[in-house]
Amino acid sequence: MHATPIYAGLLGLMAFALTILVIRQRGRLRLAFGDSQDKLMQRAIRAHGNFVETAPLCLLLIALAEWQGAAVWLVHLLGAALVVGRALHAFGISQEPEKLIFRQMGMMLTFTVMVVASASCLVGSLL
Repeated sequence: MHATPIYAGLLGLMAFALTILVIRQRGRLRLAFGDSQDKLMQRAIRAHGNFVETAPLCLLLIALAEWQGAAVWLVHLLGAALVVGRALHAFGISQEPEKLIFRQMGMMLTFTVMVVASASCLVGSLL
């Protein structure tokens, strides 16, 4: 596997950045736990939460597809779409007021990656 680690590294840095944003909001509010009903805190928590709910599974599916011999162009397309999708979603959900179109585009890209990578894994296991 040569392509997937590129996207794992980029997504790891994105996860780090989203974690730092939550920590900074907590510091701003002097808040150790919860969200104190602060909209920006809630958004930072959900941006991070949604990332960790979707990105690892998608990355695993991409890695498995690559391991099974998926075309390198497909692996790069899926990886790039996942990185862009997660960035768009994080940007959209983090804004107050929310930029819904970015959130929607981000989720559509992420769902597309999830479905295409899953299909690639299934086809790869049947061949």
